[in-house]
Amino acid sequence: MRFRGALKPALALLSLLALANCDEALTSSVVPEPRPQPPAPEPNAYVPPSAASQDLTRFYERVERDLLTRGLLRTDGGGPDAPYDADDLARNFEAIAFYSEYPDHAVAVASRQTDGQLSRWTGPVRLQTEFGPSVLPATRTKDVEAVESYSARLARVTGHPISVVSRRANFYVFFAGKDDSAYVVTRLKQLIPNISQDSLDLVANPRSDIDCFVFALGNSSAPYKYVRAVTLIRSELSDLLRRSCIHEEIAQGLGLSNDSPAARPSIFNDDDEFALLTSHDEKLLTMLYDPRLETGVSVDNARPVVRIIARELMGQPL
Repeated sequence: MRFRGALKPALALLSLLALANCDEALTSSVVPEPRPQPPAPEPNAYVPPSAASQDLTRFYERVERDLLTRGLLRTDGGGPDAPYDADDLARNFEAIAFYSEYPDHAVAVASRQTDGQLSRWTGPVRLQTEFGPSVLPATRTKDVEAVESYSARLARVTGHPISVVSRRANFYVFFAGKDDSAYVVTRLKQLIPNISQDSLDLVANPRSDIDCFVFALGNSSAPYKYVRAVTLIRSELSDLLRRSCIHEEIAQGLGLSNDSPAARPSIFNDDDEFALLTSHDEKLLTMLYDPRLETGVSVDNARPVVRIIARELMGQPL
């Protein structure tokens, strides 16, 4: 989950209007051609953002400029100034993969805290992008392309089936803005029927410092095996902040669910130094889906195997 800013957005409800049509009475023995009916509006057809949403867009543009000016939001993946070894990798993996950033944010009634155990997907991950009505069509195209490109990279790094689909998804990526609360809440109720009211409130009225967040959940019989995930990314975010959220939230939804101030170079660190997935983070994902680690294994039992995998990835002797 990524935090920035001090605005307090209050998402407004979107109203959809339906047009009523009347049938004409026949006035002759010749049946007239039926009048063409206008197509019904798409449920998330584009609606221009409000003035408040546009103000928020300008705010995030200033935030991005400020971070870049300070040398943050790096996109180089890490370099000689950010060295790490196998011990660093193993320590960071334990902190990031075995603990939840916010375990109290229960999404479903059946979910429970899984800190100390490894959680990840065992079946294929099928990503689908959805957009709130206030997202520009051209921006939607760019976001779809970004998610498609990133999913291919994640599949390559993890060796796990991860793809973008248009139906039967189990990992939904929402891009929605200040004006799109009603749309997103309605969709979440459809996707996760037992979603908690606290989680719906988080979506409808995100905390002022939240840019994006992800829900990933298993079920009551297998809480460590993810079967569904939803991430929400603010559509008002500027380009690089938006890509940063895509990278962090989808990776967290795969099972790297925590942040660590010691992780470097990494996006799993709230210092904003790196915007996009780094070489260090790719190794964390490789470790997460290594078959030598069992889903649900405790951090203590996994530690010897984690050490071996980290040394293999770094080319260091055991």
